[in-house]
Formats: sequence, C-alpha cells, structure tokens
Amino acid sequence: MFADWLKAATRLELNDPNAMTLATSTRKGMPSARIVLLKGYDSEGFVFYTNTESRKGRELAANAHAALLFHWKTLARQVRIEGTTAPVTPDEADAYYASRPRISRLGAWASDQSRPLDNRATLEARVAEAEAKYPGRDIPRPPHWSGTRVRPDRFEFWQDMPFRLHQRTVFTRDGTGWKTEMLYP
Repeated sequence: MFADWLKAATRLELNDPNAMTLATSTRKGMPSARIVLLKGYDSEGFVFYTNTESRKGRELAANAHAALLFHWKTLARQVRIEGTTAPVTPDEADAYYASRPRISRLGAWASDQSRPLDNRATLEARVAEAEAKYPGRDIPRPPHWSGTRVRPDRFEFWQDMPFRLHQRTVFTRDGTGWKTEMLYP
C-alpha cells in the first residue's frame, strides 16, 4: 500500500514527494521533529541519511524509537509510521554517499550539523578547506555520516474524505505478520 501511495505522490506532488517528518525524542521524552528525505525503503524499513552527531543522531543514539510522517497534500493523504531504528550497513552508507553530488559530500565534512555557527562565511571557509583536502573526485564518507533505517511496527494510512469522515487504516506488527484495523476519523 505504501509503495502505491508513494508512486502516486511521485507523479502528482510538485516538490519532494519523498519528504517525511522524522520525530525523535530524548530519553526524558522531549519530542523533536524535522523534515528529512526518504532515500530508500524495503521489507526491512525506511532509510534516511544524516550526520550522526547532529541533534537527531544524538537523540536516536539515546532512544532508538522514531516516528515518520508522509503528508501528500495534493493527494489528501498521509502515512504515519512508528518503529525502532538501527544504522544501515557501512556498505549501504558508502554507496549512497558516493551517489551524492560532490558539493554535498564536501558539505558532510564541512558541517557540524545542528551546532551553533557564528556566520555563513565560516561554513563557506570549511567547504573550501574540504575542497582543498579532497581535490579529486574521491571524497571518503566521514565517520560521522551514515544512514538510519526505521523498522516499522505500526503504519497508519489516512485518506481525506468528505465532511471530515476520513478513512484511517492501521497495520500493527503482530509477530511475523500484521494486524489490520480501521479507526474512527
């Protein structure tokens, strides 16, 4: 069902149909949400990439539970996903990193993501330093940059319906299978 909905969104959404809200929290339970891009999904889960020393990376290290939300306004649909997280393999991270544009790979070295930045010139200088350090095509993946896979335990598919009588279908992991139920709007 997710694959069908994402395929429709890819045809109809103008910008970033793979954009999803990622919600994490600290051990104390304070939630934090931001938009990230889905870079892959399969039977094992949903993958995004980031600086593991960023706020989201630190929160995931402290609490491996996360939630994702896809909202496709054009389709009047959303999908909520809740689950546990785990790092992707180094080979997966290397392969995705190598597929990124050069400036994005340099940016992974230059950015102390989520930490205070005194001014834009500092970031630009750090990008120039990375460029000087890696003048050729080969830019290795930084040790602090990798992917995270969210293994779903719960999906909720929401479809807008007239008069706010929306359709909500929930799939909950039940051992090796899935339990399905509908919810009131």
